Amino acid sequence: MTTGTAQPPRRRVARAAVLAAVFVCAACGLVYELALVALGSYLIGDSVGQASIVLGVMVFAMGVGALAAKPLQPRAAAAFAAIELSLALLGGLSVLGLYAAFAWLDLYGPALVGTAFLLGLLIGAEIPLLMVLLQRIRRQAAGSAVADLFAADYVGALLGGLAFPFLLLPVFGQLKGAIVVGAVNAVAGLVLVGTVFRGELTTRSRVALGAGATVVALCLGYAWVTAHAFEVTARQQLYRDPVVHAERSRYQEIVLTRSVREVGHADSDLRLYLNGDLQFSSVDEYRYHEALVHPVLNGPRDEVLVLGAGDGLAVRELLRYPDVRRVTVVDLDPAVVALARTEPQLRRLNGDAFDDPRVHVVNADAFGWLRGNRQRFDAVVADLPDPDETATAKLYTVEFYALIRAVLAEHGRLVVQAGSPYFAPRSYWSIEASVREAGFATVPYHVDVPSFGDWGFLLAAPGAVPPALALPADAPRLRFLNSATLAAAATFPADRGRIVVPASTLLQPRVLEYARTEWRGY
Repeated sequence: MTTGTAQPPRRRVARAAVLAAVFVCAACGLVYELALVALGSYLIGDSVGQASIVLGVMVFAMGVGALAAKPLQPRAAAAFAAIELSLALLGGLSVLGLYAAFAWLDLYGPALVGTAFLLGLLIGAEIPLLMVLLQRIRRQAAGSAVADLFAADYVGALLGGLAFPFLLLPVFGQLKGAIVVGAVNAVAGLVLVGTVFRGELTTRSRVALGAGATVVALCLGYAWVTAHAFEVTARQQLYRDPVVHAERSRYQEIVLTRSVREVGHADSDLRLYLNGDLQFSSVDEYRYHEALVHPVLNGPRDEVLVLGAGDGLAVRELLRYPDVRRVTVVDLDPAVVALARTEPQLRRLNGDAFDDPRVHVVNADAFGWLRGNRQRFDAVVADLPDPDETATAKLYTVEFYALIRAVLAEHGRLVVQAGSPYFAPRSYWSIEASVREAGFATVPYHVDVPSFGDWGFLLAAPGAVPPALALPADAPRLRFLNSATLAAAATFPADRGRIVVPASTLLQPRVLEYARTEWRGY
């Protein structure tokens, strides 16, 4: 067995090849971590929890892997190539396997921990073996070798961190993006060992690595070819009705399902899901949107601000009032608004609301937009996603409602969709406490929406005097809401009355904790 000694120019090339391999492997390793975190955020919605689990398990496993690599150092070249092939196979198929575990097996949590541990184990074994290979090219002080190795490793991690959100996700998506990175991982390991350290491989090792490379290539190639069909099949497994539209935007997974026609309904049931959470059912969405919109319009309504509601259904109700002069819609995801503008049944449902010249759409984060806004509004409709994710919990805090208060005109009103006072009472009353702490007087009310169950709202006005919970005198004819129904909506049963819970703030997003625990069983 040779030691890889070479003339100085060849040594420089060989060292550069090893450091390039460190660079590529570090980039691939970080992409695997980010892919697991992103998938968990899409499927589970708990980005902080998913990141903590993945990073904690992987860093621990990397330490174990570094120790486990000690016996492999005498055969460092062959061991490194085998580890890269294993990483390519496991990392490349990790997203596919975890999606399958979520869709069919209900084993996502254990599968995530197991996958993160195995990936961390293999990643942890890379650096010790690469250190051995680097020293075989040219002996140098341990401190210098470690500095070179870790410099390449950290810069590679930077590349992986930037490539994942800005290249891999937009171009390939999660499934194919992981496969591409797996292929790069395999090629990097095989090229390094097959060129610089080929002399260290026995005939048996070469045959084994060749066979392993063939298996990995076939598996990744098959996964690439079948990725779309797999994703469609797995996604359909998650929904009751046939999926008629699915896309993954920069911010979320957007899915439309359409059922066969139900008895008593003229049209099929069109449903919109964002990251798996139901946003509306066409069968009964009018109950939700009538209760949300019409009470807040009992007063001045020249300028109306809508936060969220990219499906256009709340906007449809606002546009039924001729004296609403302008509606500003602030929704983060342009893909949702584009779908509401183009999908035929959704357009019929929202009445082509976004084509009305009174409607102005801003695609921006509501929190950031409010901080920079100087316009005043007569009414604000906060129809935002539930606070069960870190990104949305900030939209249910004292600070957020204080920003809304700052943009309200004199005698302005606010309405907030606040979740279910029946299924998630602590979440609901925490939101109410947050609105009050921001300087509003509130009127809690709730209605029955069959697709959601008992659903709650908050009507609020700045100051100490709560607004009147009533329909405008010139309200159009409504399908569900009338004065008697609205009066009854302000009454809560004894087992779901007001409970005292603290408000939610940016530094203490209590509503996020409440939402996660209360909805867990539903």
